[in-house]
Amino acid sequence: MVQRASRGRVAAARGLWAGAEIAVTFGVVVLLLVVHQLWWTNRQARDAAERKVQALEREWVTGEGAESGGDRGSVADPPAEPVEEVEEVEVGGEEQGGGAPGASRAVRKPSAPRWDQAYAILRIPRLKVTAPVAQGVSKDGVLDKGYVGHYPQTAQPGRAGNFALAGHRNTHGEPFRYINRLRGGDEIRVETKDAVYTYAVGKTLAQTTARDSGVIAKVPRSNIRTGVGYTEAGYYLTLTTCTPEYTSKYRLVVWATLTSMRPR
Repeated sequence: MVQRASRGRVAAARGLWAGAEIAVTFGVVVLLLVVHQLWWTNRQARDAAERKVQALEREWVTGEGAESGGDRGSVADPPAEPVEEVEEVEVGGEEQGGGAPGASRAVRKPSAPRWDQAYAILRIPRLKVTAPVAQGVSKDGVLDKGYVGHYPQTAQPGRAGNFALAGHRNTHGEPFRYINRLRGGDEIRVETKDAVYTYAVGKTLAQTTARDSGVIAKVPRSNIRTGVGYTEAGYYLTLTTCTPEYTSKYRLVVWATLTSMRPR
């Protein structure tokens, strides 16, 4: 009987030891996954985004392609839109549409970028953010690369309407992590091969649903939060990201209006 009891205790101890080993192994695996998601993806995406910004800057100076094949994704390229060489654009006014118009500037109208192609650079000096802007908001082709994605149905930079962008708030470079810290009047610049557009932050929406399509409309205005947004046509920039942090339940929105532009 004593031997049976002893063997039972040994078997129980072995079982507890095996369970502890499994728990430790599971914990290590989870920790490695967290490190990969929160640190490694950020490092990879930021490095890739920085290289793309440098490639775009070289391309604009030399006129050569940034990379062979560009940033093409698995989606077929949309047909190119006709290009007009110059467009007269008015800038100025309190709300870019509600105030008095300012001086007209002649800038080239950009051709339609290819799907997932990086074609502009977003700079937010207050947050020390510099990120490439690509066509589309797919995760694999754009956002997970650390890029900022342009909603295809919205205006191009500097054009009348709403140039609307999306970016990750956490992981994969997280370019929009701190856009909640932006304040009225903060400068946001969008650079293309033809011009540099400067916007000033005007309004923010701390939280709305992912289905609130009004925030990226031509005249941006929340469909959920009555009275939040704009009411007159103008030249707008919209930044959208997930909120609260580490979730994708709601959306955080920052709106800005065009204040100046200069051809390259």
